[in-house]
Amino acid sequence: MARGWESKSVESQREDLEVAREREIADQAALDRIALQRERESIQLSRIRVLHDLELASHPRHRESIEAALRFLDAKLEALNARTGE
Repeated sequence: MARGWESKSVESQREDLEVAREREIADQAALDRIALQRERESIQLSRIRVLHDLELASHPRHRESIEAALRFLDAKLEALNARTGE
């Protein structure tokens, strides 16, 4: 009888471990999604600021610099969207 109880206990521990691993994987996936969303929002906010700066820029060299920053941010957004499948 003790032997049967022991094997059930081991089986229960294995199931608990499996559930804990699945939960950990799901939690990590959620954290990854949150991190990607924050990165996207940060880039979008930077892009809004750069567009505002571009509207105010009058010197051609300054405009070129701001346009380069805008292209950089657009490329980062595109790469991020490609990574997430959006």
